[in-house]
Amino acid sequence: MTQAAAIIPAAGSGTRMQASLPKQYLQLSGRPILIHSIAAFDNCAEIDRIVVAVAPDHLHSTRHLVEEWQLGAKTEVIAGGRRRQDSVRAGVDHLGDDIDIVLVHDGARPLVDGEVIRRCLEAAERGGAAIAAVPVKDTLKRGDGDDRITATIDRNGLWQAQTPQAARLPLLRRAFAVAGTGDVTDEAMLLENAGIPVTLVMGAESNIKITRQEDLSMAEKLLIQAGSTPLRVGHGFDAHRFAPERRLVLGGVEIDHHQGLAGHSDADVVTHAVCDAILGALGLGDIGRHFPDSADEYKDISSILLLERVSETMRGAGFVVGNIDVTVVCQHPKLAPGIDDMRRTLARACGADSSQLNVKATTTEKMGYTGREEGISCHAVALLTAALSR
Repeated sequence: MTQAAAIIPAAGSGTRMQASLPKQYLQLSGRPILIHSIAAFDNCAEIDRIVVAVAPDHLHSTRHLVEEWQLGAKTEVIAGGRRRQDSVRAGVDHLGDDIDIVLVHDGARPLVDGEVIRRCLEAAERGGAAIAAVPVKDTLKRGDGDDRITATIDRNGLWQAQTPQAARLPLLRRAFAVAGTGDVTDEAMLLENAGIPVTLVMGAESNIKITRQEDLSMAEKLLIQAGSTPLRVGHGFDAHRFAPERRLVLGGVEIDHHQGLAGHSDADVVTHAVCDAILGALGLGDIGRHFPDSADEYKDISSILLLERVSETMRGAGFVVGNIDVTVVCQHPKLAPGIDDMRRTLARACGADSSQLNVKATTTEKMGYTGREEGISCHAVALLTAALSR
């Protein structure tokens, strides 16, 4: 029986995205782009192993992501290299001789489907090597250094390369030996240079590579059009009165104030509102149903722990956070110094990126119970998206 492995090079910095993170770690419909790419191969019964090659300083965080998204059964994360081909070579060296066929796939191509993967695998089984590609459909122009057209290129027989690119493992090893340290753009070129024929396999127009911000927007739209990301919206509200000799905890962050909030747990009104928003989006009632204040086990418990449990329920139902918007209503204390810490703490508990969570504070101009400083209230709205099936 053919043993197949996928190598996913993901060590690039993605500078063209102009983002704070390498592009493969940016969020797409509630989970990192790289996780989408890995999950596509994890979902394929024909794939026995997945080797992800990342930058050395992202080894730990990527391994954590793989475990968090329950992809660890097939997936190993190793250190990649400076160039794409160095990362692929590291993956090839990591594989043993029990693997027959290797499929190399860009970590930033999150929308590859099982049919394209299987077509590449079958073509490599038959002919030794294959590449997913689509015929060029636009007219091509050659330009000079002054951006003037010098020629129109005949697109007849031209294909736009994609991934996966598949080859029998011995052929890929031979191609690397022939290439030495020379630069290649992809595995098909590596194989071509070694005189190994490569079969063209029909890819998919949707199998786009995320390179710029507009590609990320396009990927989001493609997922929605495919019906892969149904949306759920929930609203949460909570209020607690002030009480002496209590810590004031909001959004999992202790706030310096002369009194805290009364409650059975730590009375974290912000986190309670977020819990209720998520539970509301799932149609699962409210926080009181799941963590009743009559139960001793929840006495003085950190509400962040409750949010982590709600988030586990959310993922178990097949959803992830799209974004959450929180409004805290209080006259005093001033919350601005703690807002960023609240965002990060709440996002971690939800399994989301802090960019997906917004926290803001307002007053009621001294009107009502919050204006009279009798307590604090909070509203939260959660947008959940369906996680892609594994």
